Amino acid sequence: MREQSAIDRLAEDHTARLVELSPMLATQLGVPGRDHLLDDCSPDAHAASARLNRDTLATLDRLTPTDPVDEVTAAALRDRLGLELEAYEAGDHLDQLNNLASPLQGLRAIFDLMPTDTAAQWADIAARLAALPAALAGYRACLADGLRAQRVPAIRQVDLGIAEATGLADADTSFFTTLADRAATSGITPSPSLEADLRRGASGAREAYAELATFLRDDLAPHARAEDAVGRERYERASREFMGATIDLDETYDWGVEELARITAEQEALARRIAGPGATVADAVAALDADPDRILHGTDELRAWMQTTADEAVEALDGVHFDIPARMRSIEACIAPTENGGIYYTGPTDDFSRPGRMWWSVPSGVTEFNTWREKTTVYHEGVPGHHLQLGQAVHNSAELNWWRRQICWLSGHGEGWALYAERLMEEFGFLDDPGDRFGMLDAQRLRATRVVIDLGLHLGKAAFDRYGGGTWSYDTCWELMNDNVHMDEASLRFELNRYAGWPGQAPSYKVGQRLWEQLRADATASARARSDEFSLQDFHTRALNLGSLPLDVLRDALI
Repeated sequence: MREQSAIDRLAEDHTARLVELSPMLATQLGVPGRDHLLDDCSPDAHAASARLNRDTLATLDRLTPTDPVDEVTAAALRDRLGLELEAYEAGDHLDQLNNLASPLQGLRAIFDLMPTDTAAQWADIAARLAALPAALAGYRACLADGLRAQRVPAIRQVDLGIAEATGLADADTSFFTTLADRAATSGITPSPSLEADLRRGASGAREAYAELATFLRDDLAPHARAEDAVGRERYERASREFMGATIDLDETYDWGVEELARITAEQEALARRIAGPGATVADAVAALDADPDRILHGTDELRAWMQTTADEAVEALDGVHFDIPARMRSIEACIAPTENGGIYYTGPTDDFSRPGRMWWSVPSGVTEFNTWREKTTVYHEGVPGHHLQLGQAVHNSAELNWWRRQICWLSGHGEGWALYAERLMEEFGFLDDPGDRFGMLDAQRLRATRVVIDLGLHLGKAAFDRYGGGTWSYDTCWELMNDNVHMDEASLRFELNRYAGWPGQAPSYKVGQRLWEQLRADATASARARSDEFSLQDFHTRALNLGSLPLDVLRDALI
C-alpha cells in the first residue's frame, strides 16, 4: 500500500473539515454522528467554506509532491478550490435558485438518504426536521444579500421555486407529512414522544417552506431579472466548474449543432429499419411503445427489470472488458420516495456498507415503462457507467485519499463517462437490438440538443432560421426541444427549465463524452507512436483508478 503523504493528509484534513461544516455531506458519505443536523446555508457558512479553501490552498503551496499521485492531487485541489473561491468572490452563491440543484431541493432531498430501520434513526430524522427552519432562514438570508447586491435569479426560476416551496408547505400533500407518516409503517413502533417529535418537525418544515415561498413571491420576484441568459462571463465560470477544463465555447456550440444533426440522421435511418421504408422517428417511437414485450407494468416490475439488467451487465463485463472488484459487483435498484421523474445514482460509502444505488423517481400516475427507452439508462447509471466509475474510486483507497475518492466529482468527468459508457455498450454488442439502440440514440440526441440550447440561450447565439432567426430564447428553445426530444410535456418543461436555471451543467454530459473519446483516441495514438499495443481494458482501468478529476488534470495524468 502506498504510504500517505503530506498532501494526502492535507486533502484528508480538508475533507474532515468539510464534513464538520456540512452534516448533509456527512450523510452522503456515510459518516455517522451528524445525521441529526442540517447544513448552515447562511452567508456566514459560505464565508467559512471560503476560508477553508484559502487555508488549504495556502498550506498546499508550502508542500512538495512526492510522487505522481501527489502531483495529480495537488493539481485537482488547485483547480477545484481555486474555482470555488473565484465563484464565491463573484457572488455566485447569492442567487442559487433553480428547479433541480439549489438549497431549496437539497435540504429536502437529504432525507432520501437517511436510514429508517430503527427508532434511533427516526429520532435523527425528527431532529433534522426540527433543524430545517433555521437552514431555510440562512438560505433566505443569502438570497436577501443577493437582492441587496442586485444578484437576483431569473423570474422563471423564482416562479418555479415558489411553486415547489408551496407544494412542500401543503399539509395534505407535502413530502414532510408523508415522511412523518412512514415511521408507523417502517417496521418499528415509534414511541408517543418520537411520533410527536416527527409530526412537530414535519409541521415546522412545512411552515419554513411556506415562509420561503412568501419571501420568494413578495421580496425576490419583484426584482428578478426577466431574461434567462446569464451571459458569457458567468457561463465561462460555470463551464469550468462542471468540466474542469477550459473549452472554446463558440467552437463547442458549433460542434453541438453538427453533432445534433449527425445523431438525428443516425436515428432517422434506424427508424426506417424499425418501422419500415419512409417511417419517421415518431413512427418508430409509436411502434416500439406498442410492443408488449417492451412494456413494464408498475414500479415493482420496473425495479426488478432494472436490477436484472444491471446484474447481467456486471456478470457479462467482468473479466472481459473490465475487472470489477467483488465488493463492487453489488448494485441496488431503488424506486425513489419522490415523484419528480429524475433518475440518478448515489455512490457507496467508503466501506461499501451502503452499496451504490440507482434511483428512479417515478412521477405520480405513471404506471407503464418502456424498456427500449431505459436500457441505456441502466448502463449509464450502473455498469459500466456511474457505479463502475464512482465505485472504482472508492475501492482504490490504497492510492486515493478521502478527498480524491469521495469529494472530487465533476459532471464533465462523471456524466461524460456515463455517456461514453452508453456508446461502449453499443460497441460491445449489448445494444444490437434495434429498439435498445434506438433508445440509446434517443438519449444521445437529447444530450446533443442540450448543448445547442444551453450554450445558445446563455451566450445569445443565433437561432436556426426555421425558428425565426434572432437569438435563442426560451420559446425558440422549446420548439427545438419538441422537434428533437421524445418526452411528455411536463418532462420537457422540467428539462428546459433546468437548462435555463443551471447554466453549464447540461452540456457537460455530451461535451464530457467528447473529451473522453478524445482521450481514448490520443492514448491510442500515443501507444502506436511508441510501437506499443493499445489495451482498451488497461486504458479504462488506469483512468478509473485515478478517480473523478478535472478533465484537464485527467488528460495530463493519462497522456
